[in-house]
Amino acid sequence: MNTSKNNKKILKYILVLVWMIIIFKFSSDPAEISDGKSGFIIEVINSLGINISSTLGEFTNFAIRKTAHVGEYFILTLLLISALKEDLKIEKTYWLSILVTFLYACSDEIHQRFVPGRAGRFSDVVIDLFGGILAVFIVKLFKNFKNR
Repeated sequence: MNTSKNNKKILKYILVLVWMIIIFKFSSDPAEISDGKSGFIIEVINSLGINISSTLGEFTNFAIRKTAHVGEYFILTLLLISALKEDLKIEKTYWLSILVTFLYACSDEIHQRFVPGRAGRFSDVVIDLFGGILAVFIVKLFKNFKNR
């Protein structure tokens, strides 16, 4: 394997680890800080002229938080696919990416049980896993479209 290709491969795995650290950091925030971040996102969306609060009401904060879960794990799965496809057949890459996403989501929810005001929920693991499955679906869709 040439040095350039090896460096690119290492960089892809580093990006996976960096993203996992970012997820861990978000999960380490106590509930009030996490709620503040969700509130900030709501304010930004409202400032764009989309009055999400009036549309979703009390459901707004919940929707933002769960969308963030999907987004975080969507990105993690994309990064995993990018790294793993260098060494594995594509179907194994998809399955291993989903497995790692699931296991990391489980560990993240366990971690949150030790953060003040936070709780680990299996329903969040399912939402995280949805983000991963969505990533695989979209990658497959683009791959099929590209091969036409």
